[in-house]
Amino acid sequence: MSTSRGAAAGVLAASAVAAAAARRHHTLSAVAPELRTPALWLPRPIIGKLSLTLARRRSRRTTDPVAGVAVARHDVPGGRDAFVYESPGPRRPGGALLWVHGGGTILGHPESDHELCSRIARDLGIVVVSARYRLAPEHPFPAGFDDCFAALRWLHDAAPALGVDGARVAVGGASAGGGLAASVVQKAHDQGLPVAFQMLLYPMLDDRTALVRDHRGRGRIGWTPRSNTYAWTCYLGRGPRVAEPRPYAAASRREDLRGLPPAWIGVGDLDLFYSENLRYAERLRAAGVPVDLVVEPGMYHGADFDHHATVPSMRAFRQGMLDALAAGLTVGPATERS
Repeated sequence: MSTSRGAAAGVLAASAVAAAAARRHHTLSAVAPELRTPALWLPRPIIGKLSLTLARRRSRRTTDPVAGVAVARHDVPGGRDAFVYESPGPRRPGGALLWVHGGGTILGHPESDHELCSRIARDLGIVVVSARYRLAPEHPFPAGFDDCFAALRWLHDAAPALGVDGARVAVGGASAGGGLAASVVQKAHDQGLPVAFQMLLYPMLDDRTALVRDHRGRGRIGWTPRSNTYAWTCYLGRGPRVAEPRPYAAASRREDLRGLPPAWIGVGDLDLFYSENLRYAERLRAAGVPVDLVVEPGMYHGADFDHHATVPSMRAFRQGMLDALAAGLTVGPATERS
């Protein structure tokens, strides 16, 4: 009897594995062929303390700056520290970008973006400042947001020494960094701190996405609905709700978007943030804000970070982002280099 029960349990387990594999295969079939890798078969959602600890260990890697770009660390009054990337050339008033790293507000660090930030500085001939900010859940809102805003204020204060034109400062970021960037831009507008352009790479804008049950198949790869709910809960200090009265807690919550600077928003059509990104772009346009919205077919959340150097579509996606930033700062077209 026990043998037959064990056999039956084994059959059920095998059937469950086969069903899960079939569902995963169906999910991956929507991904652009050049973006499909074996790693996508092993989802790693972040849904609690243990999975967050493991994810933080995996995210400790750093990237190397590209050759010819000077990198210096500076303390930010009222915030954390920040890295400044400067390409060689004559000192003159030019453009600058404040960059905010991603990681769901719960992991990540600016060292992981050394390559990206130094490449932007080199290819556009601008100063790039990459901010460090406190992470949730240890430091819920507004800690990380305050650190990012302090970095923008420091950038403006240091503009003369850095050779930066204060009227040509952009703010950008990826994922949670894009959401923080959008909120920083809103506060800068409210306080009269100049921002010329906002560069939002699949930004994490709306905590109410965690309240949606049916995402129409999006968010099954990369950043999942369960990870999103956990991250917003960590950042807000409680679970997302229909009402959120705290200004700047989630950029999409802002009702009046008039007067904000022009924006570039890029997102894949498989990204969990697809719908909230499109809605924000539509609302910005309705408020009279110029928006360049780019939707990449078959792209999942964060695919460009894995494939920008090898996959033509991701290379073009990144180059389009840099071209938009160059136009927003009126520094001429971005120079694509290897």
